[in-house]
Amino acid sequence: MSATRRQILARTGAIAAGITFSGAVSELFSGTAAAQGLGRRGYGPLVTDPDGLLDLPRGFRYKVLSREGDPLRSGEGRVPSNHDGMAALPGRRGRVHLVRNHENRATAPIPVPAVPGLTYDPMGKGGCTALELDGRNNVLGERVAIAGTAVNCAGGPTPWGTWLTCEETEDRAGTNGYTKDHGFIFEVDGADPRRTGAVPLTAMGRFQHEAIAIDPGTGIVYETEDAFDRPFGLFYRFLPQKPHGGTGSLRAGGALEAMRVPGVPDLSAVQEPGTSFDRVEWVPVPDPLARETPIRLQDFGPRGITHAQKLEGCYWGERAVYFVSSFARSAEGSAADHYGQVWKYEPKRRRLTLVIVFGPDTDIQLPGESPDNICLAPSGGLMVCEDGGGAQHVFGVTRGGEVYALARGAQALTSAAAAAGGTPEEPEWGEFAGVTFSPDGATMYVNCYTPGTTFAVTGPWE
Repeated sequence: MSATRRQILARTGAIAAGITFSGAVSELFSGTAAAQGLGRRGYGPLVTDPDGLLDLPRGFRYKVLSREGDPLRSGEGRVPSNHDGMAALPGRRGRVHLVRNHENRATAPIPVPAVPGLTYDPMGKGGCTALELDGRNNVLGERVAIAGTAVNCAGGPTPWGTWLTCEETEDRAGTNGYTKDHGFIFEVDGADPRRTGAVPLTAMGRFQHEAIAIDPGTGIVYETEDAFDRPFGLFYRFLPQKPHGGTGSLRAGGALEAMRVPGVPDLSAVQEPGTSFDRVEWVPVPDPLARETPIRLQDFGPRGITHAQKLEGCYWGERAVYFVSSFARSAEGSAADHYGQVWKYEPKRRRLTLVIVFGPDTDIQLPGESPDNICLAPSGGLMVCEDGGGAQHVFGVTRGGEVYALARGAQALTSAAAAAGGTPEEPEWGEFAGVTFSPDGATMYVNCYTPGTTFAVTGPWE
């Protein structure tokens, strides 16, 4: 979608009702809450925020919880840059532990402060911070949860109440000044970070991690890879030795496997929603640590392995894992073009299904492009952080497939606008990331990536 059309949609509020995705949106929702999900046309038009931060529908309001550059309440330094993936984990007495990634590279303007006992590589600028909130979203504390990691993009919560933060890089020691290899997953306890420390979960693979989702019944961890060049990333599963061991159990190791769809070397070639494959295979990864060769380039035998461009969001919904391919571009090496897909894998049936296709090729008026972070709302709706050009939104999708704008960023980039391709006439806005809901479902938390800002959004949720 062009920035011009996106900006027109943003200025006019023309996120039309009745727009549908191509595909069976009802596949994304399950359970009693989903059956009662939002069935009308969203929450109405967005209202311009006089403070220039976040536009929301009438009746909704936001609170700024944290901003890049402000002092951390712990006194450990400043709030780091590049707010990304996030989870809201339950605490005692109704409190919430909000664990937030910082996708910092070596050139990050504000790194995650190095803290003794919580720092993996002193030269790593990424990591996580943790906010402690009371039941009214008042910030009681804010501290470093892990430091010395790199390019912490997304991740996912565990059934035992911790966060798995993922490094989206394959840089080795000696690259970009790093003193240790990167490309790992780390477990973070938002309530007590020293319980988990800064220990890489090496058996889960070293690659350009994006997100994870855990099957609570089996303990299997599903992982997406957002590789930046050909051949693109893989979809993995990790079979832990201690599948229900709780905090720290993933350090015991396990087996890493990659998904093979027979006859489908590239998922972008599949264009028709509802297409299913019933004989999905899982192939052992030859060298999970990628000592000599990146995993996606390793030898998986004469039948090869299945790749996909921009594998990002990942979540578990009752009996299936869903994962997102944000886009595919044949000019960059994909088999075909698309503006975003959602795939569903059912472990018991070994079945993979293309559920949803996003974007202009579906409907010229559809405002969906490049879905990134994605989550299910407690009321049964789907929330999508869009990562494209121009105006940036958090979109909701009803059970009936109608798209509506729930939030629009109002913080136009200034000094970074030129680098992002923006102009005074057609500015760029910081993307949204880390959308998640409080354990009681009353608050939606979401980040603006840059300038790094964490919001708590409340209102008349259905």
